[in-house]
Amino acid sequence: MPRIESVDLNLLAPLHALLEERHVSRAAERLHTSQPSMSRALQRLRATLGDELLVRGPGGYRLTPRAERIRSELQQALPRLEHVFSGEAFDPATAARAFRLAGTDYTVAVLSGALLGRLLEQSPGSTVLFSRWHHAVFADAEHGLVDLLIHGGTTPPPLRSRVLFEEGYSCLISSHHPLAQRPALSLADYLDCLHTVVDVTDGRQGHVDRRLEALGRPRRASVTVPYHAAAAAAVPGTSLVATLPTEFAVRQAVPGVTTVLPAPEEIGSMSYAMSWHPRLDDDAAHRWLRDTIVSTLGAG
Repeated sequence: MPRIESVDLNLLAPLHALLEERHVSRAAERLHTSQPSMSRALQRLRATLGDELLVRGPGGYRLTPRAERIRSELQQALPRLEHVFSGEAFDPATAARAFRLAGTDYTVAVLSGALLGRLLEQSPGSTVLFSRWHHAVFADAEHGLVDLLIHGGTTPPPLRSRVLFEEGYSCLISSHHPLAQRPALSLADYLDCLHTVVDVTDGRQGHVDRRLEALGRPRRASVTVPYHAAAAAAVPGTSLVATLPTEFAVRQAVPGVTTVLPAPEEIGSMSYAMSWHPRLDDDAAHRWLRDTIVSTLGAG
C-alpha cells in the first residue's frame, strides 16, 4: 500500500476521470488533454496502485473490483477536497463551479427558464448538474454527492432547509373523461377514478398519498410511472387521472386533448424547499446559489 507522500497527487484527476468515463479517450476529452497523455497516466496509476483498474471486455472497458471501490471512495472524498482547496471568495462571473442538484422532473421544470437563465447568465463558466430523485437522495446530500436538493415535504436532520414556495394540486384528465366537465372533483369521485401515480419514493407520490392515507382513504394505482411528465403523458385517450402540482398540470395540458380540474380540497397543498448539508453553510459559491434561487423564486 503506497503512502500518501509517495503518491503523485497530479494523478488524482486522471484517476477520477478514467473511473467515471471507463474510457481513455473520453477521460482525455473530459480533462482537455491528449489520449497518449491519458494512456501514460493510466500506466502510472496501474503501477502505483498495483491494479489494472480498467480491463478491456467485449463491450468496452470494465472496472476491476478495486477500481469500483476506489470510484466509490472518490465520490465522497473529492467534494471534501474541493472544499478544502477552494478560496472563500466567489466571483460568479469568472467561476467554473459545478453545482450538483437533485429533484424530481417537476422541480427541474420549476427551476428551468428564468432561474437557470439567471444562474448561467451571472456565472457562464459554471454548470448545473441535475440528478434524479431516489430513496437515498438525502443520504447523498449528507455524503457530499449532491450540493442541493429541491423537494416537497420535510427535511430530515442533519440537513438544513429553506421553504421556497407553496404549491397546490390539480388533476389532469382526458377531455373525453366523463368527469371532464365538472368544475372540480369531490373526494368520492376522485377515489372512484383510475389513477396514474408518480413513484417519488417507495411507489408512493409523497404528499398526495400521505394525505389520503392519513384520511383513511387511500387511492389505488392503476398505473405507476417514475416521472410527473410520464403521468401526464399517460392521460390522453384513457380514463386515468394524474394528480400533479397545479403549475405543472397547466403546462402539460393540451387544449381539446386534456383538461385540468382542481384536485379534491382534502389533498391540500405542499411546501417545496431547498435542502443542503450544514458543511456548505459558509461556502461562498453555495451561498450564492441559494441566494440566487431565493431571489429568483421570490421566496420570503
